[in-house]
Amino acid sequence: MAIFAVVTEKGPNWDHGRDIREQREWTEHTLFADELVERGVIIVGGPLSSDNDTYTALLAVQVVDEAQLRTIFSDDPWMLSGVFRIKDVRSWTWWLDSRTVPPATR
Repeated sequence: MAIFAVVTEKGPNWDHGRDIREQREWTEHTLFADELVERGVIIVGGPLSSDNDTYTALLAVQVVDEAQLRTIFSDDPWMLSGVFRIKDVRSWTWWLDSRTVPPATR
């Protein structure tokens, strides 16, 4: 298994007049994300503060490879409806981890 840093950004159907929790399909998106956490795909994640206001979140994701990552996230209701999209994916080697249960890659 590999770990990736994933940055998401606002998609073409992001409603700029609404807060993140007021975006359409918020509940469906959160249920999808919670399932990925339960499956161990998303290790940590959350909204990202940035000078670039198009960025939405930073995630640490554990999957076999980038192709699997993109396949999994293609089913996210926000991806399907264009509320957000993946901005950047980078391979991430963790050398430090203070959690009591380390990633499966160790």
